[in-house]
Amino acid sequence: MATPINASTRYYRRGITKVLWVPSIASKSAPTRAELDAGTALEGETGAMAGWQTTSATVPTPALGSRFTPVVGGEITAADSSLTFWASRDGDDVRTLLTREATGFIVWMDEGDVATQTMDVFPVTVTSQAKVRELDTAAQIMAQFAITSEPAENVTIPA
Repeated sequence: MATPINASTRYYRRGITKVLWVPSIASKSAPTRAELDAGTALEGETGAMAGWQTTSATVPTPALGSRFTPVVGGEITAADSSLTFWASRDGDDVRTLLTREATGFIVWMDEGDVATQTMDVFPVTVTSQAKVRELDTAAQIMAQFAITSEPAENVTIPA
């Protein structure tokens, strides 16, 4: 009999997940605690998020000797990504932090900031600060990001 996959300890993301804006990380594959602590925690003002995942394309590799066309892994891309924040009536909100063309890193700690758990580190440039204008919704600012190189995924969170 095959060994079953480990049972997950399921959780609700809100109140657990941490997301940081970190202006500088020397090695995205091994951020230090000092670098992470120098960042800004965003989850308290984050009202929505989109993207923040990588996907891999496939490339067909046909051969004349077979009607079946096998595929191999191809390019890796990242989805268009954004974070939507609550706007402040006095303008003192995310607009002062995530300015257009700012470069840095968005760090996702999905299971919280817990040493030995994992995080994903996305090198980014802020591409826009879009004001979300809807009639029956509190004012929001959507920061959109260009992911500038392959994210470091499942990196161990330092103590």
